[in-house]
Amino acid sequence: MKSVACKGYHRARISRRGFLGAGLGGLSLPAILAARAEGGVIPPDTAVIQYWLGGAASHQETYDPKPDAPKEFRGPFSPIRTNVPGIHICETLPLHAKIMDKVALIRSCHHDNSDHQHGMHWCQTGHDAKANGVNPFKGSSHPSIGSIISKTRGANALGVPPYVHIGYPLDKVPGRHFPHSAAYLGRGYDPYVILDRRTGDGKDPGLDRDFRVQSLDLPAGLTTATLGERRGLLNGLDRLRRQADTTGTIEAMDHHHQSAFEMLTGPGAQSAFDLEKENQRTRDRYGHHRPGQTALLARRLVERGVTFVTVVDPGVGLTSSGWDLHTKLEAGMNNCCPRMDQAVTALIEDLIDRGLAKRVLLVVWAEFGRTPRINANAGRDHWADVQSVLISGGGLRMGQVIGSSTAKGEVPKDRPLWPYHILAMMYRHLGIDPERTFNDHTGRPIPILARGGVIEELV
Repeated sequence: MKSVACKGYHRARISRRGFLGAGLGGLSLPAILAARAEGGVIPPDTAVIQYWLGGAASHQETYDPKPDAPKEFRGPFSPIRTNVPGIHICETLPLHAKIMDKVALIRSCHHDNSDHQHGMHWCQTGHDAKANGVNPFKGSSHPSIGSIISKTRGANALGVPPYVHIGYPLDKVPGRHFPHSAAYLGRGYDPYVILDRRTGDGKDPGLDRDFRVQSLDLPAGLTTATLGERRGLLNGLDRLRRQADTTGTIEAMDHHHQSAFEMLTGPGAQSAFDLEKENQRTRDRYGHHRPGQTALLARRLVERGVTFVTVVDPGVGLTSSGWDLHTKLEAGMNNCCPRMDQAVTALIEDLIDRGLAKRVLLVVWAEFGRTPRINANAGRDHWADVQSVLISGGGLRMGQVIGSSTAKGEVPKDRPLWPYHILAMMYRHLGIDPERTFNDHTGRPIPILARGGVIEELV
């Protein structure tokens, strides 16, 4: 069966009052199609949630503390025990410590590009943009994992998109999320994007107890009846044009229009994006803040058929530096970590409680780690030489640490891994062959991943 996926993307915004309407203008918009795989046997209904620590959290102040290092390396926090003997994490994550048996930590991931866009390109595609002569501020040399999944898997249910990105603009070109985009696969496999609106007042939008999602609302003046009339008109025009069409393009367009109608008027997407349908206890469990409610939204989406969801947690407040703490590391981590700690652990426990832990793989990571030595501004700078990654679910072996970094957190000490190893585990979970090729703009076949393989300790 041919795969059909997201033909473009729609955008919504997030504010103090919650997610606002995407301004969907009817059937002239590109459609979101719920497709199946292009062939081969795939695990049914498997999904991935990527929880992205936008700006890059310090590995020393989260999953890889260095208590025996000199003060200028170990930082301002202490390690704490977890519920797995011998595994310690930073005291900034006390809720994580209680569920360490439900996660696996990788402390030896690394690459060689220490700016945000290049680092994201590595982690989202498994390919080095510099080696391919591409400036990721202007474009991507390879498709993101979410776009590959849109192409090969599609969504797990009708009426929802295969690939959703919940976050803020990750490049300076309006409308493009380069490291998370489809590159040579075409805009049709870009994510369905929910964007943030910065408040501009310096306040954290994450404390609004009325936080809610209003995606997919019909624009003012449009009703399901008027959409039906427009669909009839478009179908009539398409039938006339089909007489002169010998390529099948018009038939595909009809399918896209039908899917747009289903997204706007059907119950599938409306229900998936509606946080108001969650009971208050569940929303309290995740926390009435942006990281918590977006993590809850991610669970709702995969439960209802979305195959790949990226949640961008930018740290504290949309107007702050978030996790990118070049200055005031201690205060910044004290602000960022409690929300992330609550959101991630609630998500892990909720997936388990709802019987989804085997079907859904959760990956918590960022574009790189932070410098081993505290800088003159009491912060840590960009550091691609080592970072930590948390993995949970997916039927994998939990309660372990894979790899380690050196005593000062500088580079991998043993079991060095690259971003393509992490991506390979996601592809494995979804039943996608990473050696499969797609033609780039020149017609040259390019493998999904040129290197990497299964992390044996996890399987």
